[in-house]
Amino acid sequence: MEQGAAGQVQWQGASADAGAARLRLSGDWTLAHHARLTRQLAPLPTPLPPETEIDTQALGRIDTAGASLLHTLLGQERLCAMSQDATALQPAQRALLCAVAEALEAPPAPEAPAGNAVLEVLAHIGQTVLVLGRHLWELLGFIGLVLQTVARLLWQPRRWRLTAWAAHLERTALDAVPIVALLTFLVGAVVAFLGATVLSRFGASIFTVDLVAFSFLREFGTLLAAILVAGRTASAFTAQIGSMRANEEIDALRVQGLNPVELLVLPRVCALLLALPMLSFVAMASGLVGGLLVCALALDIAPTLFVSVVESHVALRHFVIGMAKAPIFAFLIAVIGCLEGFKVEGSAQSVGEHTTSAVVQSIFVVIVVDALAALFCMQMGW
Repeated sequence: MEQGAAGQVQWQGASADAGAARLRLSGDWTLAHHARLTRQLAPLPTPLPPETEIDTQALGRIDTAGASLLHTLLGQERLCAMSQDATALQPAQRALLCAVAEALEAPPAPEAPAGNAVLEVLAHIGQTVLVLGRHLWELLGFIGLVLQTVARLLWQPRRWRLTAWAAHLERTALDAVPIVALLTFLVGAVVAFLGATVLSRFGASIFTVDLVAFSFLREFGTLLAAILVAGRTASAFTAQIGSMRANEEIDALRVQGLNPVELLVLPRVCALLLALPMLSFVAMASGLVGGLLVCALALDIAPTLFVSVVESHVALRHFVIGMAKAPIFAFLIAVIGCLEGFKVEGSAQSVGEHTTSAVVQSIFVVIVVDALAALFCMQMGW
C-alpha cells in the first residue's frame, strides 16, 4: 500500500472454514488518522484473543498515537512480542512499539503522603539546626586555621604584610569614624531623652547621666560599633575575597605557592582587631556627648556637672569591660567575613548570597556573644 494512505483494520472472525480469527493492519497509523482508526476499532474485542493472527505486511508509518491504539488493541504481552519480531515490522517500528509499551505499562508514581503540619515544622526546625551546626563547625575549623597561621608567622616578622595591614586599617577604622560617631551621638541623645522622660516623673533627672554613662561605656558603645562594622566591613571582606575566588585569583595564589590565609585573611583580621577598639572608644565618647547635650538642653544639667557625675558614679571597670569585648567582636566579624568569601562558588549571585550571609551571621554572633558576656559579668558581680 502506498505511503500516506489512511490506516485500515480488516477483521475476519473465527470460523470452521477459515480457522482462527485474523486481523489485517494496513496504512499509516498516525495522529492524522487517529479518530478514524478509533471508530474502526470500537466493535473489536480489546484486547484481542491470544490466538488471533495479526497481518502487518501492509502496515505503513506508525507514530506514538498509532502505537497507543495498537497497545489497547493487542495488549502489553502481544505488543511486546510483535516488537521483537523482525519479520513482522521494520526496526524503527519495533523500537517505537517497544518504547510505547514500556511507557504505558510503567508503574504509576506513588502518591505523596498527606502532609502533616506539625511534622513539617519539626522537619524544618531539624534542617535549620543541622545547617547551623554545619556553619558552626566550619567557623571553628577556620578559626583554628587562622590561629595556626598566626602562631607560625608570629616569629617571622619579615613575612608580616604591613602594607596590606595599614591599608585595611585605614578602610575599616578611619573611613568608618564619621558614621559611627554620628549614629552613636544620635543614640546617646535618644537614650538621654528617654531617661529624662521617665526619671523626671520621680524627681530623679540627675540619674539620666548615670543611665547614659553606664549604657554606653558598658554596652552600647562597643555593641553599636560592632554592628556597624559587621554591616560595613564583613560584607566588604566577603565581596573582596569572593570576587577573587570567582575570578580564580585565589587558585592562582595557591599555584604560585602562596598561602591565601596568610596573604588575605591575616591582614584583615589584624586590622580589624585594632580598628574596632578605636571605633568603640569613638562610639562611647560620641554617645556621652549626645547625652551631655540633651541633659544640658532639656534638664539644665551643666556639662561640668555631667562630667563630675560620670567621674564619681561610674567606675573604671565598666569602661574596661566594654573595651574588652571589642577585640573579641572584631576577630569574629573578620573571620566570618573572610570565611564566607572563601565559600563563593564562582558567580555574581553566589557573591551576593554569601555577602548577605556574612552580614547576618556577624550581627547574630555579636549580639549572642554580647548577651553571654553580660550574663557572665552579672554572675561575677562585675
